[in-house]
Amino acid sequence: MLHWCVFICGGGVMIIELTGSRILAPILGTSLIVWTSLIGVILASLSLGAWWGGIIADRHPKAHILGRIVLLAAWATAAIGLSKTWVLALLQGVGDLQTIAIAATVALFTPASALLGMVAPFAVRLRLLDREHTGRTAGNLYAVSTIGSIVGTFLAGFVLIAWVGSTSILYITAAGLALASFLADPSDKLIKACSLSTFVLAIFLNHNHDGFLAKQGFIDTDTPYNRVLVFNSNELSTGRPTREMVTGPYGRQSAMYLDDITELAVAYTRFYRLAEYFKPEMKRMLVLGGGGFSFPKYALAHYPELQIDVVELDPGIVSLSRSHFGLSQNPRLNIIEEDARTFLQNNSKRYDVILCDVFTSHYSIPFHLVTVEAVQRMRDALTPSGVVLVNVLTSQKGQSSDFYAAYYQTLKTTFPEIRVYAVSNPIDVRLWQNLILTAFATPFSETVPAPADLQEMLANQISAPTKTIAPFTDEFAPVDRYTGIF
Repeated sequence: MLHWCVFICGGGVMIIELTGSRILAPILGTSLIVWTSLIGVILASLSLGAWWGGIIADRHPKAHILGRIVLLAAWATAAIGLSKTWVLALLQGVGDLQTIAIAATVALFTPASALLGMVAPFAVRLRLLDREHTGRTAGNLYAVSTIGSIVGTFLAGFVLIAWVGSTSILYITAAGLALASFLADPSDKLIKACSLSTFVLAIFLNHNHDGFLAKQGFIDTDTPYNRVLVFNSNELSTGRPTREMVTGPYGRQSAMYLDDITELAVAYTRFYRLAEYFKPEMKRMLVLGGGGFSFPKYALAHYPELQIDVVELDPGIVSLSRSHFGLSQNPRLNIIEEDARTFLQNNSKRYDVILCDVFTSHYSIPFHLVTVEAVQRMRDALTPSGVVLVNVLTSQKGQSSDFYAAYYQTLKTTFPEIRVYAVSNPIDVRLWQNLILTAFATPFSETVPAPADLQEMLANQISAPTKTIAPFTDEFAPVDRYTGIF
Protein backbone atom coordinates (compact mmCIF):
# COMPACT_ATOMS: atom_id res chain seq x y z
CA MET A 1 0.00 0.00 0.00
CA LEU A 2 2.91 2.35 0.71
CA HIS A 3 4.06 2.06 -2.90
CA TRP A 4 0.61 3.09 -4.13
CA CYS A 5 0.68 6.08 -1.81
CA VAL A 6 4.05 7.16 -3.21
CA PHE A 7 2.77 6.59 -6.76
CA ILE A 8 -0.31 8.79 -6.25
CA CYS A 9 1.69 11.54 -4.57
CA GLY A 10 4.21 11.54 -7.43
CA GLY A 11 1.37 11.92 -9.90
CA GLY A 12 -0.21 14.67 -7.81
CA VAL A 13 2.91 16.83 -8.07
CA MET A 14 2.83 16.92 -11.87
CA ILE A 15 -0.93 17.39 -12.08
CA ILE A 16 -0.62 20.40 -9.79
CA GLU A 17 2.27 21.82 -11.83
CA LEU A 18 0.56 21.50 -15.21
CA THR A 19 -2.75 22.76 -13.87
CA GLY A 20 -0.87 25.66 -12.32
CA SER A 21 -0.02 26.98 -15.78
CA ARG A 22 -3.75 27.27 -16.53
CA ILE A 23 -4.47 28.95 -13.21
CA LEU A 24 -1.83 31.62 -13.80
CA ALA A 25 -2.52 32.18 -17.52
CA PRO A 26 -5.48 34.63 -17.40
CA ILE A 27 -3.59 37.00 -15.10
CA LEU A 28 0.09 36.38 -15.92
CA GLY A 29 0.04 34.75 -19.35
CA THR A 30 1.98 31.67 -20.44
CA SER A 31 5.35 33.20 -21.20
CA LEU A 32 8.73 31.65 -20.45
CA ILE A 33 8.83 33.74 -17.26
CA VAL A 34 5.66 32.14 -15.91
CA TRP A 35 6.80 28.60 -16.75
CA THR A 36 10.26 29.26 -15.29
CA SER A 37 8.73 30.56 -12.06
CA LEU A 38 6.31 27.64 -11.83
CA ILE A 39 8.91 24.94 -12.46
CA GLY A 40 11.61 26.58 -10.35
CA VAL A 41 9.43 27.25 -7.32
CA ILE A 42 7.88 23.79 -7.35
CA LEU A 43 11.32 22.14 -7.64
CA ALA A 44 12.56 24.29 -4.76
CA SER A 45 9.48 23.34 -2.73
CA LEU A 46 10.02 19.65 -3.42
CA SER A 47 13.64 19.99 -2.31
CA LEU A 48 12.57 21.74 0.87
CA GLY A 49 10.01 19.02 1.50
CA ALA A 50 12.52 16.23 0.90
CA TRP A 51 14.95 17.80 3.38
CA TRP A 52 12.24 18.42 5.96
CA GLY A 53 10.61 15.04 5.45
CA GLY A 54 13.90 13.25 5.95
CA ILE A 55 14.45 15.00 9.28
CA ILE A 56 10.96 14.21 10.57
CA ALA A 57 11.16 10.61 9.36
CA ASP A 58 14.38 10.01 11.30
CA ARG A 59 12.86 11.45 14.45
CA HIS A 60 9.39 9.90 14.15
CA PRO A 61 9.37 7.00 11.67
CA LYS A 62 5.66 6.31 12.08
CA ALA A 63 3.23 5.45 9.28
CA HIS A 64 0.42 7.52 10.78
CA ILE A 65 2.59 10.64 10.55
CA LEU A 66 3.14 10.03 6.84
CA GLY A 67 -0.61 9.59 6.44
CA ARG A 68 -1.21 12.96 8.07
CA ILE A 69 1.42 14.63 5.87
CA VAL A 70 -0.33 13.33 2.74
CA LEU A 71 -3.70 14.45 4.10
CA LEU A 72 -2.29 17.94 4.73
CA ALA A 73 -1.03 17.93 1.13
CA ALA A 74 -4.58 17.10 0.01
CA TRP A 75 -5.97 20.08 1.88
CA ALA A 76 -3.17 22.33 0.60
CA THR A 77 -4.07 21.27 -2.95
CA ALA A 78 -7.74 22.05 -2.39
CA ALA A 79 -6.72 25.42 -0.92
CA ILE A 80 -5.19 26.38 -4.27
CA GLY A 81 -8.62 26.10 -5.85
CA LEU A 82 -10.24 28.10 -3.07
CA SER A 83 -7.67 30.91 -2.90
CA LYS A 84 -6.34 31.32 -6.45
CA THR A 85 -8.72 34.10 -7.48
CA TRP A 86 -8.10 36.47 -4.61
CA VAL A 87 -4.35 35.69 -4.39
CA LEU A 88 -3.84 36.54 -8.07
CA ALA A 89 -6.07 39.61 -7.80
CA LEU A 90 -4.07 40.80 -4.78
CA LEU A 91 -0.73 40.39 -6.56
CA GLN A 92 -1.72 41.74 -9.98
CA GLY A 93 0.10 44.96 -10.79
CA VAL A 94 2.25 45.09 -7.64
CA GLY A 95 5.57 44.60 -9.45
CA ASP A 96 7.23 43.35 -12.58
CA LEU A 97 6.16 40.05 -14.10
CA GLN A 98 9.04 38.06 -12.62
CA THR A 99 8.23 39.22 -9.10
CA ILE A 100 4.50 38.61 -9.45
CA ALA A 101 4.99 35.20 -11.06
CA ILE A 102 7.35 34.00 -8.32
CA ALA A 103 5.20 35.45 -5.51
CA ALA A 104 2.01 33.91 -6.93
CA THR A 105 3.66 30.52 -7.40
CA VAL A 106 5.11 30.55 -3.88
CA ALA A 107 1.81 31.57 -2.30
CA LEU A 108 -0.31 29.07 -4.21
CA PHE A 109 1.87 26.03 -4.84
CA THR A 110 4.65 25.88 -2.24
CA PRO A 111 2.58 24.38 0.62
CA ALA A 112 1.25 21.43 -1.38
CA SER A 113 4.55 20.85 -3.22
CA ALA A 114 6.64 20.93 -0.06
CA LEU A 115 4.32 18.47 1.69
CA LEU A 116 4.38 16.12 -1.31
CA GLY A 117 8.16 16.40 -1.40
CA MET A 118 8.24 14.91 2.12
CA VAL A 119 6.55 11.68 1.03
CA ALA A 120 9.34 9.81 -0.79
CA PRO A 121 12.09 10.20 1.87
CA PHE A 122 9.58 9.41 4.61
CA ALA A 123 8.49 6.26 2.76
CA VAL A 124 12.12 5.21 2.32
CA ARG A 125 12.71 5.54 6.06
CA LEU A 126 9.67 3.40 6.83
CA ARG A 127 10.96 0.66 4.51
CA LEU A 128 14.53 0.58 5.82
CA LEU A 129 14.29 -2.74 7.63
CA ASP A 130 17.29 -4.34 5.97
CA ARG A 131 20.44 -2.25 5.70
CA GLU A 132 21.90 -4.58 3.07
CA HIS A 133 19.17 -3.50 0.65
CA THR A 134 19.00 0.21 1.48
CA GLY A 135 19.92 1.29 -2.05
CA ARG A 136 17.39 -1.03 -3.65
CA THR A 137 14.65 0.11 -1.28
CA ALA A 138 15.31 3.80 -1.91
CA GLY A 139 15.65 3.21 -5.65
CA ASN A 140 12.37 1.30 -5.87
CA LEU A 141 10.40 3.95 -4.01
CA TYR A 142 11.88 6.84 -5.97
CA ALA A 143 11.22 4.92 -9.19
CA VAL A 144 7.59 4.43 -8.15
CA SER A 145 7.33 8.16 -7.38
CA THR A 146 8.82 9.05 -10.76
CA ILE A 147 6.50 6.66 -12.59
CA GLY A 148 3.61 8.29 -10.76
CA SER A 149 4.85 11.68 -11.97
CA ILE A 150 5.01 10.38 -15.54
CA VAL A 151 1.46 9.04 -15.34
CA GLY A 152 0.29 12.29 -13.73
CA THR A 153 1.92 14.30 -16.53
CA PHE A 154 0.14 12.39 -19.30
CA LEU A 155 -3.10 12.22 -17.33
CA ALA A 156 -3.14 15.99 -16.83
CA GLY A 157 -1.86 16.93 -20.28
CA PHE A 158 -3.88 14.49 -22.38
CA VAL A 159 -7.07 13.98 -20.35
CA LEU A 160 -7.84 16.18 -17.35
CA ILE A 161 -6.99 19.62 -18.72
CA ALA A 162 -8.75 18.85 -21.99
CA TRP A 163 -11.96 17.72 -20.29
CA VAL A 164 -12.09 19.16 -16.76
CA GLY A 165 -11.79 22.71 -15.44
CA SER A 166 -8.69 23.76 -13.52
CA THR A 167 -10.44 24.11 -10.17
CA SER A 168 -12.13 20.73 -10.49
CA ILE A 169 -8.78 19.14 -11.34
CA LEU A 170 -7.37 20.47 -8.07
CA TYR A 171 -10.28 19.01 -6.10
CA ILE A 172 -9.93 15.68 -7.95
CA THR A 173 -6.23 15.66 -7.07
CA ALA A 174 -7.04 16.50 -3.45
CA ALA A 175 -9.48 13.58 -3.35
CA GLY A 176 -6.79 11.30 -4.77
CA LEU A 177 -4.33 12.44 -2.12
CA ALA A 178 -6.91 11.89 0.62
CA LEU A 179 -7.22 8.31 -0.65
CA ALA A 180 -3.42 8.03 -0.64
CA SER A 181 -3.39 9.03 3.01
CA PHE A 182 -5.52 5.91 3.72
CA LEU A 183 -3.00 3.81 1.81
CA ALA A 184 -0.14 5.25 3.86
CA ASP A 185 -1.87 4.39 7.12
CA PRO A 186 -5.48 3.34 7.87
CA SER A 187 -5.70 5.25 11.15
CA ASP A 188 -7.58 8.55 11.53
CA LYS A 189 -10.36 7.02 9.45
CA LEU A 190 -12.98 9.60 10.36
CA ILE A 191 -11.01 12.70 9.45
CA LYS A 192 -9.74 11.11 6.24
CA ALA A 193 -13.21 9.97 5.23
CA CYS A 194 -14.62 13.41 5.97
CA SER A 195 -11.83 15.02 3.94
CA LEU A 196 -12.44 12.72 0.98
CA SER A 197 -16.18 13.42 1.15
CA THR A 198 -15.51 17.18 1.30
CA PHE A 199 -13.35 17.08 -1.81
CA VAL A 200 -15.89 14.99 -3.73
CA LEU A 201 -18.60 17.46 -2.71
CA ALA A 202 -16.36 20.34 -3.83
CA ILE A 203 -16.02 18.72 -7.27
CA PHE A 204 -19.81 18.47 -7.54
CA LEU A 205 -20.44 22.02 -6.31
CA ASN A 206 -17.77 23.49 -8.59
CA HIS A 207 -19.28 21.71 -11.59
CA ASN A 208 -22.72 23.09 -10.74
CA HIS A 209 -21.27 26.56 -10.19
CA ASP A 210 -19.66 26.48 -13.65
CA GLY A 211 -23.01 25.47 -15.12
CA PHE A 212 -24.75 28.33 -13.32
CA LEU A 213 -22.19 30.86 -14.59
CA ALA A 214 -22.56 29.51 -18.13
CA LYS A 215 -26.30 30.15 -17.99
CA GLN A 216 -25.52 33.72 -16.94
CA GLY A 217 -23.27 34.17 -19.97
CA PHE A 218 -19.90 33.64 -18.24
CA ILE A 219 -17.79 30.67 -19.28
CA ASP A 220 -14.47 29.71 -17.69
CA THR A 221 -13.19 26.62 -19.45
CA ASP A 222 -9.98 24.79 -20.21
CA THR A 223 -9.31 23.76 -23.79
CA PRO A 224 -6.41 21.56 -24.93
CA TYR A 225 -4.20 24.65 -25.26
CA ASN A 226 -5.73 27.52 -23.29
CA ARG A 227 -7.77 28.61 -20.36
CA VAL A 228 -10.55 30.62 -21.99
CA LEU A 229 -12.97 33.14 -20.49
CA VAL A 230 -16.12 34.09 -22.43
CA PHE A 231 -18.49 36.73 -21.10
CA ASN A 232 -20.99 39.37 -22.17
CA SER A 233 -20.20 43.04 -21.77
CA ASN A 234 -20.95 46.45 -23.26
CA GLU A 235 -18.76 48.61 -25.44
CA LEU A 236 -17.61 51.61 -23.41
CA SER A 237 -17.96 54.20 -26.16
CA THR A 238 -21.38 53.17 -27.50
CA GLY A 239 -22.93 50.91 -24.87
CA ARG A 240 -23.57 48.25 -27.51
CA PRO A 241 -23.76 44.71 -26.11
CA THR A 242 -20.74 42.56 -26.88
CA ARG A 243 -19.43 39.08 -26.20
CA GLU A 244 -15.73 38.81 -25.45
CA MET A 245 -13.12 36.06 -25.42
CA VAL A 246 -10.06 36.29 -23.19
CA THR A 247 -7.15 33.84 -23.19
CA GLY A 248 -4.50 35.98 -21.50
CA PRO A 249 -3.89 39.06 -19.36
CA TYR A 250 -4.40 42.70 -20.29
CA GLY A 251 -7.11 42.98 -22.89
CA ARG A 252 -9.33 40.75 -24.94
CA GLN A 253 -8.34 38.41 -27.70
CA SER A 254 -11.67 38.54 -29.56
CA ALA A 255 -15.07 40.20 -29.37
CA MET A 256 -18.30 40.52 -31.35
CA TYR A 257 -21.37 42.71 -31.26
CA LEU A 258 -24.41 40.75 -30.14
CA ASP A 259 -26.66 42.83 -32.43
CA ASP A 260 -24.48 42.23 -35.52
CA ILE A 261 -22.16 39.25 -35.35
CA THR A 262 -20.29 40.06 -38.59
CA GLU A 263 -19.44 43.67 -37.72
CA LEU A 264 -15.88 44.14 -36.48
CA ALA A 265 -15.97 44.97 -32.77
CA VAL A 266 -12.21 45.14 -32.04
CA ALA A 267 -10.36 48.12 -33.49
CA TYR A 268 -7.33 46.30 -34.88
CA THR A 269 -9.47 43.84 -36.85
CA ARG A 270 -10.93 46.76 -38.82
CA PHE A 271 -7.44 47.47 -40.16
CA TYR A 272 -7.45 44.06 -41.81
CA ARG A 273 -9.86 45.68 -44.27
CA LEU A 274 -6.80 47.33 -45.81
CA ALA A 275 -6.41 44.03 -47.63
CA GLU A 276 -9.28 45.02 -49.94
CA TYR A 277 -7.30 48.13 -50.93
CA PHE A 278 -3.91 46.49 -51.28
CA LYS A 279 -5.31 43.43 -53.07
CA PRO A 280 -8.77 44.33 -54.45
CA GLU A 281 -8.89 41.25 -56.70
CA MET A 282 -8.13 38.83 -53.85
CA LYS A 283 -9.55 35.33 -54.29
CA ARG A 284 -7.84 33.31 -51.55
CA MET A 285 -7.06 34.39 -47.98
CA LEU A 286 -5.14 32.61 -45.23
CA VAL A 287 -5.82 33.58 -41.61
CA LEU A 288 -3.32 32.38 -39.02
CA GLY A 289 -5.11 32.34 -35.66
CA GLY A 290 -8.87 31.94 -35.55
CA GLY A 291 -9.88 33.17 -32.08
CA GLY A 292 -13.49 34.29 -32.29
CA PHE A 293 -13.28 34.29 -36.12
CA SER A 294 -14.12 38.01 -36.24
CA PHE A 295 -12.54 38.86 -39.57
CA PRO A 296 -13.34 35.57 -41.33
CA LYS A 297 -17.03 36.14 -40.52
CA TYR A 298 -16.79 39.71 -41.83
CA ALA A 299 -14.94 38.62 -44.97
CA LEU A 300 -17.47 35.90 -45.77
CA ALA A 301 -20.27 38.46 -45.46
CA HIS A 302 -18.59 41.20 -47.55
CA TYR A 303 -16.32 39.47 -50.08
CA PRO A 304 -18.56 36.98 -51.91
CA GLU A 305 -15.79 35.59 -54.15
CA LEU A 306 -13.25 35.04 -51.38
CA GLN A 307 -12.15 31.56 -50.25
CA ILE A 308 -10.73 31.56 -46.71
CA ASP A 309 -8.50 29.07 -44.94
CA VAL A 310 -8.22 29.61 -41.17
CA VAL A 311 -5.49 27.87 -39.19
CA GLU A 312 -6.37 27.60 -35.49
CA LEU A 313 -4.31 25.42 -33.18
CA ASP A 314 -6.93 25.02 -30.47
CA PRO A 315 -10.02 22.92 -31.31
CA GLY A 316 -11.60 24.13 -28.07
CA ILE A 317 -11.53 27.72 -29.33
CA VAL A 318 -13.08 26.61 -32.62
CA SER A 319 -15.84 24.89 -30.65
CA LEU A 320 -16.45 28.01 -28.53
CA SER A 321 -16.57 30.14 -31.68
CA ARG A 322 -19.25 27.87 -33.10
CA SER A 323 -21.34 27.85 -29.92
CA HIS A 324 -20.89 31.45 -28.72
CA PHE A 325 -19.51 33.61 -31.55
CA GLY A 326 -21.83 32.81 -34.43
CA LEU A 327 -19.37 30.77 -36.46
CA SER A 328 -21.31 28.59 -38.89
CA GLN A 329 -20.54 26.18 -41.70
CA ASN A 330 -19.72 27.84 -45.02
CA PRO A 331 -18.45 26.22 -48.21
CA ARG A 332 -16.01 29.12 -48.65
CA LEU A 333 -14.48 28.62 -45.20
CA ASN A 334 -11.96 25.89 -44.44
CA ILE A 335 -10.79 25.50 -40.83
CA ILE A 336 -7.50 23.69 -40.20
CA GLU A 337 -6.84 22.73 -36.58
CA GLU A 338 -3.06 22.80 -36.62
CA ASP A 339 -0.08 24.84 -35.44
CA ALA A 340 0.44 27.74 -37.84
CA ARG A 341 4.15 27.03 -38.33
CA THR A 342 3.49 23.36 -39.02
CA PHE A 343 0.83 24.35 -41.55
CA LEU A 344 3.24 26.73 -43.28
CA GLN A 345 5.93 24.05 -43.39
CA ASN A 346 3.64 21.65 -45.25
CA ASN A 347 1.54 24.11 -47.25
CA SER A 348 1.49 23.98 -51.04
CA LYS A 349 -1.29 26.53 -51.70
CA ARG A 350 -0.83 30.17 -52.72
CA TYR A 351 -2.81 33.01 -51.18
CA ASP A 352 -3.44 36.60 -52.23
CA VAL A 353 -3.63 37.75 -48.60
CA ILE A 354 -2.31 36.33 -45.34
CA LEU A 355 -3.54 37.70 -42.02
CA CYS A 356 -1.31 36.80 -39.07
CA ASP A 357 -3.32 37.14 -35.86
CA VAL A 358 -1.36 34.98 -33.45
CA PHE A 359 0.43 37.72 -31.46
CA THR A 360 -2.64 39.02 -29.60
CA SER A 361 -1.18 38.47 -26.13
CA HIS A 362 1.86 40.45 -24.99
CA TYR A 363 2.79 37.69 -22.54
CA SER A 364 2.57 34.59 -24.70
CA ILE A 365 4.05 35.28 -28.13
CA PRO A 366 4.75 32.02 -30.05
CA PHE A 367 8.41 32.64 -30.86
CA HIS A 368 8.53 30.08 -33.68
CA LEU A 369 6.18 32.28 -35.75
CA VAL A 370 8.26 35.47 -35.58
CA THR A 371 11.48 34.12 -37.05
CA VAL A 372 13.10 34.60 -40.45
CA GLU A 373 12.30 30.98 -41.26
CA ALA A 374 8.59 31.46 -40.47
CA VAL A 375 8.47 34.70 -42.47
CA GLN A 376 10.04 32.94 -45.44
CA ARG A 377 7.31 30.32 -45.25
CA MET A 378 4.67 33.04 -45.31
CA ARG A 379 6.33 34.58 -48.36
CA ASP A 380 6.36 31.18 -50.07
CA ALA A 381 2.60 30.88 -49.41
CA LEU A 382 1.84 34.16 -51.23
CA THR A 383 1.00 34.82 -54.84
CA PRO A 384 3.60 37.00 -56.65
CA SER A 385 1.74 40.22 -55.73
CA GLY A 386 0.36 39.04 -52.39
CA VAL A 387 0.37 40.87 -49.07
CA VAL A 388 0.76 39.89 -45.40
CA LEU A 389 -0.89 41.86 -42.58
CA VAL A 390 0.43 41.11 -39.08
CA ASN A 391 -1.06 42.40 -35.84
CA VAL A 392 1.40 42.98 -32.98
CA LEU A 393 1.08 44.59 -29.55
CA THR A 394 4.02 46.92 -28.98
CA SER A 395 5.11 50.55 -28.91
CA GLN A 396 7.01 52.54 -31.51
CA LYS A 397 9.73 53.62 -29.10
CA GLY A 398 10.87 52.72 -25.61
CA GLN A 399 11.92 49.45 -24.03
CA SER A 400 8.98 47.40 -25.27
CA SER A 401 9.59 48.62 -28.84
CA ASP A 402 12.51 46.22 -29.24
CA PHE A 403 10.10 43.51 -30.34
CA TYR A 404 8.67 45.82 -33.02
CA ALA A 405 12.16 46.72 -34.24
CA ALA A 406 13.35 43.11 -34.36
CA TYR A 407 10.22 41.82 -36.07
CA TYR A 408 10.36 44.66 -38.62
CA GLN A 409 13.92 43.60 -39.46
CA THR A 410 12.74 40.00 -39.67
CA LEU A 411 10.10 40.89 -42.25
CA LYS A 412 12.61 43.06 -44.08
CA THR A 413 14.86 40.04 -44.75
CA THR A 414 12.19 38.61 -47.05
CA PHE A 415 9.80 41.34 -48.21
CA PRO A 416 10.83 44.31 -50.40
CA GLU A 417 8.34 46.75 -48.89
CA ILE A 418 6.85 47.07 -45.41
CA ARG A 419 4.32 49.62 -44.18
CA VAL A 420 3.20 50.00 -40.58
CA TYR A 421 -0.08 51.42 -39.25
CA ALA A 422 -0.85 52.42 -35.66
CA VAL A 423 -4.36 51.39 -34.67
CA SER A 424 -4.92 53.80 -31.77
CA ASN A 425 -2.54 56.75 -32.05
CA PRO A 426 0.25 57.21 -34.63
CA ILE A 427 1.63 60.27 -32.81
CA ASP A 428 2.22 58.86 -29.32
CA VAL A 429 5.37 56.84 -30.01
CA ARG A 430 5.53 55.36 -26.51
CA LEU A 431 1.93 54.18 -26.41
CA TRP A 432 1.60 50.41 -26.12
CA GLN A 433 -0.92 49.57 -28.84
CA ASN A 434 -1.76 47.40 -31.81
CA LEU A 435 0.44 47.96 -34.85
CA ILE A 436 -0.41 46.43 -38.22
CA LEU A 437 2.74 45.49 -40.11
CA THR A 438 1.99 45.12 -43.80
CA ALA A 439 4.53 43.26 -45.95
CA PHE A 440 4.28 43.18 -49.75
CA ALA A 441 5.64 40.42 -51.95
CA THR A 442 6.24 43.09 -54.61
CA PRO A 443 6.31 46.86 -54.02
CA PHE A 444 2.82 48.30 -53.89
CA SER A 445 1.70 51.03 -56.26
CA GLU A 446 -1.63 52.80 -55.90
CA THR A 447 -3.86 52.50 -58.97
CA VAL A 448 -7.11 53.90 -57.54
CA PRO A 449 -7.76 56.05 -54.45
CA ALA A 450 -8.83 54.23 -51.32
CA PRO A 451 -12.39 54.65 -50.01
CA ALA A 452 -12.80 57.35 -47.36
CA ASP A 453 -13.00 54.96 -44.39
CA LEU A 454 -9.83 53.19 -45.50
CA GLN A 455 -8.07 56.50 -46.08
CA GLU A 456 -8.48 57.24 -42.38
CA MET A 457 -6.63 54.00 -41.59
CA LEU A 458 -3.95 54.71 -44.21
CA ALA A 459 -3.40 58.11 -42.58
CA ASN A 460 -2.23 56.24 -39.46
CA GLN A 461 0.92 55.03 -41.22
CA ILE A 462 4.03 55.41 -39.10
CA SER A 463 7.71 55.39 -39.92
CA ALA A 464 9.99 52.40 -39.68
CA PRO A 465 11.60 51.79 -36.28
CA THR A 466 14.78 53.75 -35.70
CA LYS A 467 16.44 50.96 -33.74
CA THR A 468 18.42 48.40 -35.69
CA ILE A 469 18.06 45.04 -34.02
CA ALA A 470 19.05 41.71 -35.50
CA PRO A 471 16.11 39.73 -36.89
CA PHE A 472 14.62 36.78 -35.05
CA THR A 473 15.73 33.31 -36.11
CA ASP A 474 14.80 29.80 -35.07
CA GLU A 475 18.17 29.69 -33.32
CA PHE A 476 17.70 32.93 -31.36
CA ALA A 477 14.34 34.61 -30.77
CA PRO A 478 14.33 36.37 -27.35
CA VAL A 479 10.76 37.64 -27.62
CA ASP A 480 10.27 37.77 -23.84
CA ARG A 481 13.25 40.09 -23.42
CA TYR A 482 12.33 42.26 -26.38
CA THR A 483 8.75 42.77 -25.22
CA GLY A 484 10.13 44.23 -21.99
CA ILE A 485 8.87 41.55 -19.60
CA PHE A 486 12.37 40.42 -18.63
